[in-house]
Order: sequence, then C-alpha cells, then structure tokens
Amino acid sequence: MLSIIIGLVLASAFSAILVYATELIPGKVGMVAGLFFGFAFGMGGVGAAVLETVADATSIDFVYKVCAFLPLIGVLAVLLPSTKDVRAHS
Repeated sequence: MLSIIIGLVLASAFSAILVYATELIPGKVGMVAGLFFGFAFGMGGVGAAVLETVADATSIDFVYKVCAFLPLIGVLAVLLPSTKDVRAHS
C-alpha cells in the first residue's frame, strides 16, 4: 500500500516538471513534451530491466531497499538552471 502512495506522490510532480522544461525552451512546447515523455518512458523501461536483473542476482528485498533510496536523486534538483536567466535572454 505504501508503494502505491509513494508512486502517486512521485507521479504528481510530473506535470510540474514538464512545465519547468517547457519554460526552458519557449516556443518548442510540443518538442519538449515529446522528448520528455519519450525519455521518461524509456528510462522507466531501462530501470525496470536493471532492477529485474538485480532482483534475479540478489533478492526482491534488496531491490526494495535500493528503491527506497532512489528518490534521494531528487536532491540533484538544486543543480537545475534558474528560469529567471532563461526569460531574461529571450
């Protein structure tokens, strides 16, 4: 049950991330959205294959423990460029 709640919380940020991405390249909304969706689904497929391989080599418990720490990658969002600079140049 907790996995479902965590998935919903993570998926709820998808639209905000897409809006941020379209602000970085104004005028190319369709291209940015298409690339973003393609990249997201592609990385999901690659991630599933990697996690399946890890689960086969170790155990499903280990994979759950690894996945519990994956949201910490979001800390890297601090390194994203500011949209204020992008708007000033366009």
